[in-house]
Amino acid sequence: MNPADGGQPGDDVLPGYADCDIVVIGGGLAGLSLALQLARGPQPATGAWRIVVAERRVHPVAEATHKVGESTVEIGAHYFADVLGERRHLEREQLPKFGFRFFFSDRRDDIDQVTEIGASRVLPTGSFQIDRGRFENHLALQARAAGVTVLTGHVVRSVRFAEGRADHVVEIADGDGGRRTVRCHWLVDASGRPGLLKRRLGLSKPNAHDAGSVWFRVDHRIDPDRWSDDPEWLDRCHPPKRWLSTSHLCGPGYWVWLIPLASGAHSVGIVADNQLHPIEEMATFETAMDWLAIHQPRLWRELDPVRDRLQDFLFLKRFSYDCERLFDGHGRWALTGEAGLFLDPYYSPGSDYIAIGNTFICDLLGREARGERIGARADIYQRLMFTLARNHLTLYQDQYPIFGDAQVLAVKVLWDYTYYWGIVCPLVFQDALTDIGLMGRLGPRLDAIGDRNAAIQRLLRAWAASGPHPNPARMIDQASIPWFAALNGELGDRLGRVGLEARLARNDRLLHRLAAEIVAAAGTDGVVVDESVMTAPEPLADDDAALADGDGALADDDAAPLLAGIIVAEASVP
Repeated sequence: MNPADGGQPGDDVLPGYADCDIVVIGGGLAGLSLALQLARGPQPATGAWRIVVAERRVHPVAEATHKVGESTVEIGAHYFADVLGERRHLEREQLPKFGFRFFFSDRRDDIDQVTEIGASRVLPTGSFQIDRGRFENHLALQARAAGVTVLTGHVVRSVRFAEGRADHVVEIADGDGGRRTVRCHWLVDASGRPGLLKRRLGLSKPNAHDAGSVWFRVDHRIDPDRWSDDPEWLDRCHPPKRWLSTSHLCGPGYWVWLIPLASGAHSVGIVADNQLHPIEEMATFETAMDWLAIHQPRLWRELDPVRDRLQDFLFLKRFSYDCERLFDGHGRWALTGEAGLFLDPYYSPGSDYIAIGNTFICDLLGREARGERIGARADIYQRLMFTLARNHLTLYQDQYPIFGDAQVLAVKVLWDYTYYWGIVCPLVFQDALTDIGLMGRLGPRLDAIGDRNAAIQRLLRAWAASGPHPNPARMIDQASIPWFAALNGELGDRLGRVGLEARLARNDRLLHRLAAEIVAAAGTDGVVVDESVMTAPEPLADDDAALADGDGALADDDAAPLLAGIIVAEASVP
């Protein structure tokens, strides 16, 4: 161990003055993933990438470390497991995720007597519950083994941006006051929410999503299956391990997450619309527990006896924010992870945005190293990121009042995941986002799909406002919805570009059918429909190619209603 570095045994050492290709500010999930992706990917003709990661925390960090982002979804899981090559670690050292699970349990103690949304079995394309401390320790070791210089216990004190083709100059300080000056060709900010470069460059930008959160870890396993002794309810899931899900305990204007960690701890978070549940009212562990006693009494009864096992607590009044710029191909800098933007934790998109952003950055660096001019391409990637974020923000902004409506939220979850699995995931799984020719052809269709999604989100708000709607004791089993489970199961298919365009065309028609059924269901409650919901652009691919990809549970001519079994008439509820 080098005491001057304030790090762990084997911590890297830099001389007082050094040159490198890339300095990554921040050695958390985004920064270490980027460094490892670069180190394990194609190398410049001049030799291996010279990468320095400067991380302020001393390693090894504690397990169950105090960060949001434990729950991955399919894009993030694919990135960590298959792009970075860390499937072995994830399967052996982390927990498998039993999907999302939603309970409409506001002010209820009887979780087995409310509507539950989730899968009765694990779907084919899975994801993971990640203990961030354990994973980041592992990534740091893997990055070092791949030739990355990882400095822990180090803080970036100053940055002098390059002029023209000169290098950036970064001053890095260790915990004992020692300083190093590093020159680099590229500079990447992965410092998280502090956003060192974003603040320095004046790129911070608010958005209109006014929500806050408190979260904490407790050294205790929370198992919802222990909250009931009803054998029929307990037998709904195989394996009977609801605790492996990311559970959402839902109510009007808020939701509470339950996420298990491999270290044995459980992560608990309250996320709320500040206009309906001001987050300041739960800004300490004691006041958060008081709030849970009212809104989620069964969880309160689980946590009350283990208050002394609290590991940490954090409070954010407003967690969602935007950014003016993410990539600058001329200035040779980039932002990734939460150093750029953050939307909402509801569908756990943080790792997805790390995956997409890092892939764009790696592609830009690789192309520049091969002699390409990348300024225009960086601007295209930035527009793609902002378009994706803008479309995804509609899933959350102004939608929190829906979260207590078992009927409407069930439809919303189905729609949101059809959009995600059917449109967004194929673009990532098929490595299409950096194919700017393809993305240019797809652009008008993707814009139209985004517009339809925004219109559906408006309709869902109006539909929830027409309630209240039933909250019967039932499970909406996503694994038993053939077309929905098939969407998940085909994510791993290898498609050529023609096959991808055909798949997207079919999934667009699926979304159009689903939109029509949502319109009809909302109309029975007297909801006025925005006609833009049903805007149908021209087919993306020729009909023969699209139909050839439409066999089985997802066939275009499948007569079974997509919402079969989801909508419950008021009169049918006991």
